[in-house]
Amino acid sequence: MPTHRHVFTSESVTEGHPDKIADQISDAVLDAILVEDPNARVACETLVTTGMAVIAGEITTST
Repeated sequence: MPTHRHVFTSESVTEGHPDKIADQISDAVLDAILVEDPNARVACETLVTTGMAVIAGEITTST
């Protein structure tokens, strides 16, 4: 019986880190869309730098 090796890695950032802020923005967009259409499909990416946030992606809803 073959054995499989798995390597688990993860990244952790602290509060206020741009990645954490970007995740919160993307999550808020997703949550707002799912309230209106629970079957919506959302691919939301957020890029954050000093003084600017760029939100991009695709949204498909039934309306």
